[in-house]
Amino acid sequence: MNPTVDIIYSYFPKLTDIQKEQFAKLADLYTFWNSQINVISRKDIDSLYLHHVLHSLGIAKFVQELTPGTQILDVGTGGGFPGIPMAILFPDVKFHLVDSIGKKIKVVREVAAGLGLKNVEADHIRAEQLDDKYDFVISRAVTRLGEFTPWIRNKFAKKDKNGIPNGILYLKGGDLSEEIKESKLKAELYPLSGYFKEEFFDTKYLVYVPM
Repeated sequence: MNPTVDIIYSYFPKLTDIQKEQFAKLADLYTFWNSQINVISRKDIDSLYLHHVLHSLGIAKFVQELTPGTQILDVGTGGGFPGIPMAILFPDVKFHLVDSIGKKIKVVREVAAGLGLKNVEADHIRAEQLDDKYDFVISRAVTRLGEFTPWIRNKFAKKDKNGIPNGILYLKGGDLSEEIKESKLKAELYPLSGYFKEEFFDTKYLVYVPM
């Protein structure tokens, strides 16, 4: 039995009625758009809320709150993860979702429009081509950290406006010790099993790198 939207409600009990409705709409929107343009594997679409939505919100469990007006870049967003679930949860935060594959960005735009999200901008562009500055860069296992960081190293605003310093919030699974060592970054590792009890999260981590 695959979890429904109720799993999101149980971990985030303070959602407004609008947010609950937006999270509930994700299933139909992604089922429809995934049948047109494949952004989630066919066998995985049934596990949308556990494997994609709740996983994305591991970032939210770590940061807890974000100051209104915070600017966040989602690199290699694919079909909109982690950016879309985060944008629902933080309507006063601005999210810029980018991907080098244009058809994936089409799905992101259609889903954001279907949800009525006003805080999401989506562009078919590589992160290294951007000139803007952000408070946080989020991503979900796009590549190894050592390869990822050069793309976004100069993308951070100098002034911190949140409870934690500006930096990278990276979702990744498996044994990351060698990857972090290789990257030479001062990375902090947080197991998602500390936030979510489902077995799926036993090997999943949030990597935070202050920049």
